[in-house]
Formats: sequence, structure tokens, C-alpha cells
Amino acid sequence: MTSRLAPICASWALAGGALLLLIMAVTSLNAAAFTADRIASLSGGNVSALPGYEDFVRLAVSGAALMMFPYCQLKRGHLAVDLFTRRAPAKFGRTLDRLWSALTALLALFLLTFMTRGLFETRADNVMSPILGWPEWPFYAPGILSLALWAMVAAAQTVWPARD
Repeated sequence: MTSRLAPICASWALAGGALLLLIMAVTSLNAAAFTADRIASLSGGNVSALPGYEDFVRLAVSGAALMMFPYCQLKRGHLAVDLFTRRAPAKFGRTLDRLWSALTALLALFLLTFMTRGLFETRADNVMSPILGWPEWPFYAPGILSLALWAMVAAAQTVWPARD
């Protein structure tokens, strides 16, 4: 089952990486505008920074960060402490790994539930970003999809650990 999720997770993580690159480009452009403004102010000029920069970064980072979680789970790239299990029997380590995968799936489902509830509340309240005036509820979608995919990968690793 995880082999079916692998290309989806990889594509989703690459999309998150592209979003992070966009955030870096906008941040660099905004920093360059501040530098240009400082230089222009020496001769009485003015260069404005990007209006709404903080809105965009806040909304984009919320999705981009979560978009990496399913791929990390798929590759078991999350933090694992095997200091205590290194000398334990292999069966104990596998059992513990399945337990943590199951708990991770439950955690992702818990977060998914509350993030979905947050989307509906934000939409009902018509929450807009302060500077750009963008509705905030659509920016919940990448996080919700990420949490659902993360839960599916963790659940699959719980049920079929040998197929990873």
C-alpha cells in the first residue's frame, strides 16, 4: 500500500518545496526592496517593500510546512530514538515501530479533524488577511490534504510494515 502512496507523497513534497522556493524568492525580493529603500533614502528617494508580504508568507508557510510530513513519514525520516531499542530483540523494535506508526496516524487524524473544523469556522467568519484582503480558508486545504495523506501513510505502515 505504501508503494501506491509513494509517488503521491513525493509529488506533494515537491509541490511544498516549490512553494518554499516561492516564499524564499518573495522574501529575497522584499529584503532587496528594503536595501534599495535605504540606498534611495540617501538621495531623498523612496522604494517601497512588497505590500502584503507578511500575509503571503504566513499563509503560504502554513501549507508548505505540512506538505513535507507525508513524505517524511513514508521514508521514516521523522525523529526516531533507537538508543534504547538498539540492543533489544528485533521483534520488540518492530512492535514498537508499529505502535508509533499507529499513534502517528491517530495524531494526524486528530489534527485533521481540528484543521477541518478551523477551515469551516474561518470560512463562516469570512476571515480575510489584514493587508491583502485574501480569504484565509482556502489556505487550509494544503494542510488538510497533507494531514490526510500523512495519516494514510502512517496507517499503512502500521498494517503493512514489511512492504515499506
